[in-house]
Formats: sequence, C-alpha cells, structure tokens
Amino acid sequence: MSGTSDVAPDVGEGQAYDATPFLPGRRAGLPGLRKAAADCHGCPLYRDATQTVFGEGDTGARVLLLGEQPGDQEDRQGRPFVGPAGKVLARALADAGIDPERSYVTNAVKHFKFTVPEGRKRRIHKAPNLREMTACRPWLLAELRLVSPEVVVALGATAGKALLGSAFRVTEQRGVLLPWPDLDEDGEADTGIRGLVATIHPSAVLRADDREPV
Repeated sequence: MSGTSDVAPDVGEGQAYDATPFLPGRRAGLPGLRKAAADCHGCPLYRDATQTVFGEGDTGARVLLLGEQPGDQEDRQGRPFVGPAGKVLARALADAGIDPERSYVTNAVKHFKFTVPEGRKRRIHKAPNLREMTACRPWLLAELRLVSPEVVVALGATAGKALLGSAFRVTEQRGVLLPWPDLDEDGEADTGIRGLVATIHPSAVLRADDREPV
C-alpha cells in the first residue's frame, strides 16, 4: 500500500471508487489507519455521513466480527455497534461464551449510507452497493492484516457479499465454516485466517422482535 500525498484525491466524475490512495504506509498501526480513514473520500458516501466509523477492539483478537455499515447512532458517535444492534450483538457474544472485549468489530463500509423520506427528519438506513463495498475493501484488508484473526464472522448478507461476492446468501450458508476467500493479492491480510462464518445481522433480530405475534 502506498503512502498518501498531502492533498488526497477526491471522487470526481468518472473516477474509480477506491480507498487505496487514502491509506497510510504499511508501518502504520491501527491508530494510524483510524486517523487516515477519517479523511477518506474514496467513494461519495463521505459527503453525507457525519464521520468515518472505523473498527475497534482487541488488536490480538481471535475473532473479527464484520458488519455491514455504521447505523445512525454509530455515525453520530463515531464507534461501531453502539446502537440497538450493538446491544443485541453483545448479548449474543455473551451467550456464545465470547468476551466482547477480546473481539474486534468493524464494518465492510465505514460511512453511513441513508435516505431521508420526504417530510421526515429520521435518517433511514440504505444498504451499500457492491461498488461502495469494493471501494472500502482496502481498509478491511488493512485491519485483517494487523489484527490477524483466526475466524471472521460476517454479520448479515451485505458483509457476506463484501467477502464472497454477490452470489452469497446468508440464509443458505449461515453457520457453516466456509473457506477464506482470496481477497488480497499479496496474501498478507489472509495469514492465519482459518475460515469465515456467516450469520444474520443483529438488526434482523431487532426487526423480528418488533413484529406482532400471530
């Protein structure tokens, strides 16, 4: 990964979506990555988001949990999984015997993508597309290289598609230990990763809880 210049390029008309020019040099640790990501303009999502929401957690974690993108509360606070879905995730980890403090959590896309319906103020989550996920992948690869987890847990369909492509279906591959995909050309981000496990996103649990019993 090459270092950045003093003036980072912006996404203009016809420019490829790519966060690579905004990454710091290879020697930067997670604090350096987080600082650099705050200025990422690798896709247009930064324009409406409050801030970049980078990953956080145990840098020596055996498990890396990958979500889709920040939500409304994450966008406001600048931290991943601090909203209602984060509370569900914390309970799920506790039930599985995994200490949340010993894991690393991040998202496939680091900016909140949303829409505001006409006549309303509430920002409504909008799923990122494949182009936006691909643009943000260099940040994820850098996190994987530094954390070097044994297992990556993809939370939801979008996280799974960010790693395995558009054909991924969480309903068909949920809970199965899948081979780790070849995402990194030099292989450094893949070192030590045994596989990928996909499950539903915590927000799906919240939606199910909101449904009226029949």
